[in-house]
Amino acid sequence: MKKFNALLIARLKEFYRDKGSLSWTFIFPMLIIIGCAVAFSSDREELFNIGVLDTAQEQTLPDLPFLHKSYSKIIYYTDQNKALQRLSQHQLDLLVSSTRPYQYWVNPASSQGEILEELINNSPQTWQRQIAEGKQIRYVDWVIPGILGMNMMFGSLFGVGYVIVRYRKNGVLKRLQATPVSALQFLAAQLVSRLMVIMAASSLIYFGAKFVLDLPMLGSYLNLLLVALLGGLSMISLGLLMSSRIDSEELAGGMLNAATWPMMFLSGVWFSLDDTPVYMQNLAQFLPLTHLVHAAREIMINGAGLGEISYNLWALVAMTALFLGGASMLFRWHR
Repeated sequence: MKKFNALLIARLKEFYRDKGSLSWTFIFPMLIIIGCAVAFSSDREELFNIGVLDTAQEQTLPDLPFLHKSYSKIIYYTDQNKALQRLSQHQLDLLVSSTRPYQYWVNPASSQGEILEELINNSPQTWQRQIAEGKQIRYVDWVIPGILGMNMMFGSLFGVGYVIVRYRKNGVLKRLQATPVSALQFLAAQLVSRLMVIMAASSLIYFGAKFVLDLPMLGSYLNLLLVALLGGLSMISLGLLMSSRIDSEELAGGMLNAATWPMMFLSGVWFSLDDTPVYMQNLAQFLPLTHLVHAAREIMINGAGLGEISYNLWALVAMTALFLGGASMLFRWHR
């Protein structure tokens, strides 16, 4: 523990003395909050989001003219509970069944749903009306967990990846190799140091956004903290794994960008994966950011407990163990 503590304190002092990195770590979250407040100040929705309950997975549409119009976005669901949850949160304007008996579900508080319901009533077919009520979830409420996760991803991968590569390139690691420090001890100290910085910055973003945007929080703060810790550990471990043998900052930048871009688009940061191809949804399950964002959203928006997000938690634990174990085995002190 003495060796670990010495490495941890040294890394924290190095970060603190780097005024540029220190300032950017705490200025960037404020810029994110300001950007969200400006970008999401309007609640205007331009399209009808219509869910089609397709338990047979045939993707057939009922004979309703507005379903075939360009202004209607169709999202197929095989899970009725999931579809009704989206409707109750105003993420869908209407939900219709694709097979007999024809039914439709509407949220009485949705103005778009009222318009679509009038169109259904004018159709020649007989439809059974069902109601799904709930509090509206704004897009900003939905997207903030993704922004928090994305900020943690960049801070984890680039914050630790470049440091390790620079240490190796400058010969710092070669000097540390002569000390009684194992690779696992060194990597663990880097992991804990970066995790402390990431959690401080993420906390600033969250509480700042909650104050400015009045974000909902239906679940437990302790559960959200646990998710953030496991998500940060998994992505920092991934950064350590990717930098375990590289001695070129240019190559490190390319590899880190290659890892971050798929996670930005496949992890549900900016948009729901409900209407994406199945293979993309399956591929997203191998990305740590997917489980971090999904678990955080379930806690904040739906009030989920640990049992409901246990799959995401175990996935993050497994990824952390895999990445950190691989990093310790592949780690190289010298260039």
